[in-house]
Amino acid sequence: MERIKVGFICVGNSCRSQMAEGFARYYGNDVIDVYSAGTNPAFEVSSNAVVVMQEKGVDISSQYPKYIGEIPSDLDLVITMGCNVKCPYIPSRYQVDWELEDPVGMPLEKFREVRDKIERKVKALVSAIKSSQSIEEALEKIGSSK
Repeated sequence: MERIKVGFICVGNSCRSQMAEGFARYYGNDVIDVYSAGTNPAFEVSSNAVVVMQEKGVDISSQYPKYIGEIPSDLDLVITMGCNVKCPYIPSRYQVDWELEDPVGMPLEKFREVRDKIERKVKALVSAIKSSQSIEEALEKIGSSK
């Protein structure tokens, strides 16, 4: 199967989507072209997100928040992190929402909890992609919506 272009989207692009991008590069660099962006990007990646990712051996310290207009417009899959508001329409073949709580402003333990959920979801996504003949088959395995 050809590489899949995946965009992780949230509001600030400072935490959840950055962690998802980091894990996707770490676990799926051979099958995914990964991007992250936000509808209202923060000035920097959350320092707590960097810390909890380092605990897993994944370095996101060089990543930076991007506006959705700064990533490719021909994504195969858009994964929203759980915006708590209606996310803007971003063109893609498929979309899914992971409904993750935003840990910004919360204790480090909450960042770890969200990080672990993201890691499980990214691992499942990468596994589904690697064991599938098509993006449609992979998405069937993880559950998605068009």
